[in-house]
Amino acid sequence: MAETVEQLRAKRDDLQKKANDLKEKRDNLHKKSKQLAEERDKINASIRSLRNEINEHKTKRDELNERVRHAKGQRDELNEKSKDMKKKIRTLERKKATASGEDLVKLRKQLHTLETEQMTQPMSPQKEKKLIETISDLHTKIKFQEDELSKDPKLKKAFEEEEVFKKKAEKQHETVEELASRAQQEHEEMINLITKLDNFIKRVNQIQENIVNTKINADDVHKNFIAHVDKIHEIERELTSLKESTYQKKKKADKTAAHKEASDIFERFKKGEKLSTEDLMMLQKAGLI
Repeated sequence: MAETVEQLRAKRDDLQKKANDLKEKRDNLHKKSKQLAEERDKINASIRSLRNEINEHKTKRDELNERVRHAKGQRDELNEKSKDMKKKIRTLERKKATASGEDLVKLRKQLHTLETEQMTQPMSPQKEKKLIETISDLHTKIKFQEDELSKDPKLKKAFEEEEVFKKKAEKQHETVEELASRAQQEHEEMINLITKLDNFIKRVNQIQENIVNTKINADDVHKNFIAHVDKIHEIERELTSLKESTYQKKKKADKTAAHKEASDIFERFKKGEKLSTEDLMMLQKAGLI
C-alpha cells in the first residue's frame, strides 16, 4: 500500500533528525581527530628537540671520553717514568749497599716482617723485649743508610725526578677522574633523555593509532549520514511526484465537474430556458457555444 503524504513527511522528518545527529557526531569526530593531530605534532616537536639534546650530550660524552683516553695515556706514561726512576733508585741503592755492606731493601723487608710479627703473634715479655730491641736497631740502621744515600748526588737527583713524575702522574690521574666524571654525567643525562624520548614516541604512536581509528569512525558516520540524506532526497522526490499526481487528479476532476455542469446548462439552453451571464460564460469556456 502506497504511503500518504503525511506518512512520507513524518518519515522524512525522522530521517532528517537522524541525519542531523550523524552530522554532529561526524563533525565532533573530525574535531577530535584535529585535536589529536595537534597534540601529536606538539609532541613530535618535543621529540625533535630531545633528539638534538641527546646528540649534544652524546657528542660531549664522546669528546670527554676521548680526552679521558688521552689523559690516561699521559698518566700511564708518567707512571712508567716513575717506575723506571724507582728501578734506577733501587739499582743505585744496591750499589751503595754493596759498597757499605748493608742492603737497605733487605733491612726494610726485615723490619716489616718483625713489626708484623710484633702486632700479630703472641709472645712472652722477654721475647717481645728482644724483638723491640731488634726493631729499634733496624730503624737505626735504616736511618743511617737513608742518610748516607741522601748524600749521594745521583740518588738525590733520582729521588727528586721520581717525585716529580709521581706528582705529575697523580695530577694527571685527578684529571682522568674529573673528565671521566663529566663524561659519565653527560652519559647519564643522555640516557635520561632517551628514556623520555621513548615515552614520547610511545605516546605519539598511541595518538596516531587513535587518529586513524577516529578517522575510520568518522568516515563510517559520514557514509551513514550521506545514506540518510539520499533517503531524504528520495522521499522529497516521492512527495513531489505525489503532489503532482494529486494535482493532476484534482485538475481532471474539476474539469469533469465543470464539463458536466456546462452540459446541464447547455441542455437548459436547448430547452429555451433563460440563462444568466455566468451560465453563458461557462458554456463559452466549455466550447459549447
